[in-house]
Formats: sequence, structure tokens, C-alpha cells
Amino acid sequence: MTPIGSGGGAALRFLASAIDARAVVEIGTGTGVSGVWLLRGMRSDGVLTSVDIEAEHQRLARETFTEAGIASQRVRTIAGAALDVLPRLTDGHYDLVFCDGDKAEYAAYLTEALRLLRPGGVVVFDNALWHDKVADPAQRDEETVTIRDLGRAVIEHEGLVSVLLPVGDGLLVAKKEWLAETD
Repeated sequence: MTPIGSGGGAALRFLASAIDARAVVEIGTGTGVSGVWLLRGMRSDGVLTSVDIEAEHQRLARETFTEAGIASQRVRTIAGAALDVLPRLTDGHYDLVFCDGDKAEYAAYLTEALRLLRPGGVVVFDNALWHDKVADPAQRDEETVTIRDLGRAVIEHEGLVSVLLPVGDGLLVAKKEWLAETD
């Protein structure tokens, strides 16, 4: 588990601020580094919902949030597998969904994010360059192929406007269009 770097974190803060995010979902709590970046860009009354399969990650993240001066009511941590937790969250309620969980589940996260996001909301996938392997067609390992396929699906989706930001290990960012269908 490698925390997001300062370039990727600054991009997350900027995106949360640019869309005036009030409600954000984070898949993969880690040690809370990306959560702090997101919270610093969100509205002061914004709430981050962070999902992680490891309860210990969430304990460490809560310490990170406390040390960063983040009020406890601004963070909701949910322990569990993302694909078990996300279906229980409210449709169209979220401004931003940040995905940094199990790479094999990225396509399913996209489906869930499109349901969770309000029109104009943004989904962000970390590790979109996957150690510079995604652009190399000779790289055929499962995670690389999955991330490559995700990039193709996002680009081809008529309801999304996307960009690949070459910060850190790459951030794939897509905005859900106002009148777009989500399937």
C-alpha cells in the first residue's frame, strides 16, 4: 500500500474544490493520505465516506485525520469489501468517487460510481498508468490489462468526458455528463 504522492494529492484537492464537493466516496482508505487531500478540497461542511476491507487501515486513517485537524464528523469510515458496501450507498448523492482499491474490481467500481454520482460529478481512478505498463502492449498481466480496459471503457462511454493526468502513477478522471445515461 503506497499512499498517493503530493502531485496526485494536489490534483484530488483541486478536483474536489473545483466541483465544490460536499459528498465524496473513497474506495481504499489506506492510511488516510488521499482522504486528507480530498477533505482539504471539499466544502467545509463536506463529508468523506471511506471504504476499506481492512479495519486496521481505517484505524490508521482516523489517526491521520485527527493529526491533520479534520473534525471526526467529516469522515465516515465503512469497513468491508467495496462491492458489498457501494450498493448500499445512495444513488446520485455523491460529487466525487475516488477509486484506489482492488485493481481487478476497477470496472465494477466504474459501474457503481456512475450510479452514485450526481450529474456533473467526477470519478477518479488512481494508478491509471500502472507503473508505466498500461501504454506498453507487451505487458499482459491481469492488473495491467484490467486498467487498460478500464481506460478504453471510460474513453468510449458517451456519458463521460475524461482526461488522463500524468501525475504520480496516473489519475484517470471522468466527469459524468448532465444528461447522460449511466449504463
